[in-house]
Amino acid sequence: MKNKLILFWAIMAITIASLFVLWKKPASLGLDLVGGSRLMLEAQTSTAVPKITPEIMDSLQFAIENRVNAMGVGETIVQRVGSKRLLVEIPNITDTTKAKEFIGQTAELEFKRPVVGVDGEIGWESTGLTGKDLRKSLVGSAPTTGEWMVELEFNNEGAHKFSELTKELTGKQMAIFFNGKLQSAPRVNEQISGGRAQITGGDGGFEYAEAKEMVDLLNAGALPVGAQIIQEESVGPTLGADSIKKSKIAGFIGISAVMIFMILYYRVMGLISCFALMIYALINFAVFKLVPVTLTLTGIAGFILSIGMAIDANILIFERTKEELKMGRSLFTAINSGFDRAFTSIFDSNVSTIMTCLILYYLGASMVKGFALTLIIGVCLSMFSAITVTKNFMHLIFGSSELKYPELFGLKKEDIENAYKATETNREKAKFGVLD
Repeated sequence: MKNKLILFWAIMAITIASLFVLWKKPASLGLDLVGGSRLMLEAQTSTAVPKITPEIMDSLQFAIENRVNAMGVGETIVQRVGSKRLLVEIPNITDTTKAKEFIGQTAELEFKRPVVGVDGEIGWESTGLTGKDLRKSLVGSAPTTGEWMVELEFNNEGAHKFSELTKELTGKQMAIFFNGKLQSAPRVNEQISGGRAQITGGDGGFEYAEAKEMVDLLNAGALPVGAQIIQEESVGPTLGADSIKKSKIAGFIGISAVMIFMILYYRVMGLISCFALMIYALINFAVFKLVPVTLTLTGIAGFILSIGMAIDANILIFERTKEELKMGRSLFTAINSGFDRAFTSIFDSNVSTIMTCLILYYLGASMVKGFALTLIIGVCLSMFSAITVTKNFMHLIFGSSELKYPELFGLKKEDIENAYKATETNREKAKFGVLD
């Protein structure tokens, strides 16, 4: 009983923390709910890329999507228009100045070696080591000064290039350029292996926002070609206030209908599942705000679907518990057996759903990704709600009582032989349905 009480208070602590998050942190809403900005980009040819091919446009679209998502907004729409244009819709952003600067930057990272020109001046030439050789970049800080810097991790080929380059330039400077601007030119004291490097930002280091922007651009990848913004406009929400209000009413009616059904059919167990469902909804919305998840109609649909799956898990557990009671199990034994034997079905169905959602998230369009993400979060939390929260409440309420009123579980006395008279010599045995 002590462990059950500890778990109960842990659940209450999580619930209170979720309420605090819901109160303090605003929700991130999508373009169809709050409006935003629409940009039209056109790929630009150059001497290196004289013709815009479909493959180049695919790469450009992928890089633009990564950059927009790195801005902290979700449910963005990046789609092809014609042979060399992209339509970008960004929710909840009306001032597009920063967005245009961020999206349009080339994000070219280059490592260069010093060369002496004909006039004796020191210049820099490319070494072939670029941002394409990166695996990822992170914002870090110097351990001694605390200044912000950018930490780089190369892929296997990049690590080999970097090791050979530092070996070649031992005792000399190696320059790091970002978008054609010299960031730092440290002196190489020895060969560096391991595939890691740092950009310190020179004297004074970077401002955090500057380092974060560089990291986001590097992780999103360099644009394969230049992209010029040829059109921009602010757009209102595609759904009116009246439509949003109706959606809230429909959601409230749907959830209320589910709760009423559970209470009428499963009685006390249904009432407990409704409390667990409310806790699940609070935690789920709090996670949405912490991630953050941008809520649109597709995201809300994923959340509502996960509520149905949470109730489905409770139905499996309750039906199994009723079957155990009909077979002559005691109340304590039936509850444990109901959860234990329903767990496999719940776990298998939820894992298959999560796998499908992962495929949708990685291969689907932006709108589909929002649905998949909210459903993944909802399914994971629904398992916690059904297996942990509901079970804990039932143990605290019925753990040591006898089945004196089968009607409270939606059963009749004639459906049960001697369930409320059965006894166990060992509660651990009873957990697995073993009776005297």
